[in-house]
Amino acid sequence: MRRDLALAFCLCLATPAVADVAETVTDHILPGYARFSDSAAALGAAAQADCRPAALRGPWNAAFDGWMGVSHLRLGPVEEQGRALAIAYWPDPKATGARQLVGVLAAADPALLEPGAMAEASVALRGLFGLERVLYGPDYAEGSYACGLARALAGDLANTAGAVAAGWGTPGGGGYADALLAAGAAGNASFLDAREARQALFTQLITGLDFIADQRLGRPLGSFDRPQPARAETLLSGRPLRNVALSLAALREMAQTLAPEAAATQAALGRAITLAEKLPDPTLAGVADPSGWLKVEILQQAVHAARDTAVAEIGAALGVGLGFNAADGD
Repeated sequence: MRRDLALAFCLCLATPAVADVAETVTDHILPGYARFSDSAAALGAAAQADCRPAALRGPWNAAFDGWMGVSHLRLGPVEEQGRALAIAYWPDPKATGARQLVGVLAAADPALLEPGAMAEASVALRGLFGLERVLYGPDYAEGSYACGLARALAGDLANTAGAVAAGWGTPGGGGYADALLAAGAAGNASFLDAREARQALFTQLITGLDFIADQRLGRPLGSFDRPQPARAETLLSGRPLRNVALSLAALREMAQTLAPEAAATQAALGRAITLAEKLPDPTLAGVADPSGWLKVEILQQAVHAARDTAVAEIGAALGVGLGFNAADGD
């Protein structure tokens, strides 16, 4: 018995202190969704005032920044009614969204511009990427169909972002936040105990890092012999590397709330962020050159290293392993 107690005590000393679920919900998830919802609402309002590309690119970038703060969270209200895909349909390997936009502009159907109609359209047409194609394509005049389409897309995005934030609610308000905060409570079918809640959040952290390494960096990297710079995220707007840096920063914040003394994880994430911020290749087009490819691969390796460090350090601190994430099926 004394040996077991001593071993447990040593393990406690070796394991980072855990802030756990409540801090992650109140200090990371809820503020992140509030910022995204606010920025999407601001974009929707800006589109109503002036729907030309020059007026909307700034608000659109602010909304995309907001999404980078929560894009790794694939549980709860964002997974209901296909909202995550309606916000950001990417990767889109068959260019479905681009083809649909061409068809929509050619048809110029006024019914699609009616209030609420965009919510029934294909997710490939909608969201941040639908707006990127409109705002960074050919310029158009006030009063044109493309201008009205920008308004409809921005309004739809604002509604979707607002619905996600409302679905999370506030602590004690009966939303999805309470399902995590009251894990194990009677009647809570989402999380049967506190460990399930910890595992769900830990899975968001790790799969978020996987997505950065495998998709945001892996897709343009391709292979050394066949790089694929045209497959980078948000290439039209020139922000592929910005997405990497912002999403890494959001995941570092999440890791801090889950395990505030996980020093090795924070250091590994900090190294990856520094590499991203110092890489002089905002569109990741440099992967077409061997030296540029190697620089992006070094960043990818740093993200993989941060992921592995978090699995070992934070997983042990929380007493959990990886679970299923909705992004696993993408």
